[in-house]
Amino acid sequence: MRAVELVFAVGWGAFWLYWLAAAFSTKKGHIPWSRELRIRLVIVAAAVIAVRLGAFRGHGLNADVWRAGIGLALFGWGLLFAVWARVHIGSNWGTPMTRKDEPELVTSGPYRLVRHPIYSGILVAGIGTSVALSWWWLVAFGLVAIYFLYAATVEERFLTEQFPDAFPAYRRSTRMLVPFVL
Repeated sequence: MRAVELVFAVGWGAFWLYWLAAAFSTKKGHIPWSRELRIRLVIVAAAVIAVRLGAFRGHGLNADVWRAGIGLALFGWGLLFAVWARVHIGSNWGTPMTRKDEPELVTSGPYRLVRHPIYSGILVAGIGTSVALSWWWLVAFGLVAIYFLYAATVEERFLTEQFPDAFPAYRRSTRMLVPFVL
C-alpha cells in the first residue's frame, strides 16, 4: 500500500471511529421506520456489493503527485469541516433523518455557511479521495451524494414542521450544501 493510500485509510478510519464515539452524546430521538430506512438499506447494500465485487481495488490508482496533494487537501478540509459541524451541533446531532424529541435549530458556526455542513464536508473529503486515488471512487461518493441530497430534503421537511417561523427564513438565507451555489 502506498503512503497516500495509507493516509486515506487511516484518515477515514479515524473519522468514522470519532463519529461512532460521538454518537453516544446525542439527544434522544427516533428514526422514521418507513421509506427512508429502506433507502438507507438499498444504498448500503449497493456499496457492500460494489466493494465485494472489487470495484475499488487497483483500478488505475493515481501516481500523480499534484493530484495526490490536491486530493489530500480536499480530504483534510472536508473532514475538518464535518467534524467542526459535528462538534458545533453537539447533542442535537443524529443519524440522517432522525427526529429529535427536543429539537433545536442550529444556524451558527458552520451552519451559517451551509444548512448541512456535515454532508458537505464528507462529500468534499470523498471528492478529495477520488482525486488522489482513483476516479472510480466517484461512483461510491455519487451514491453517498444522492443519499445525502435525499436525507437533507427529508430533514428540511421535518425542520419546516418543527420550526415553521425560523426555518423558512434560514433556508432562504443559507444554501443547502455549497455556499453561494447549492
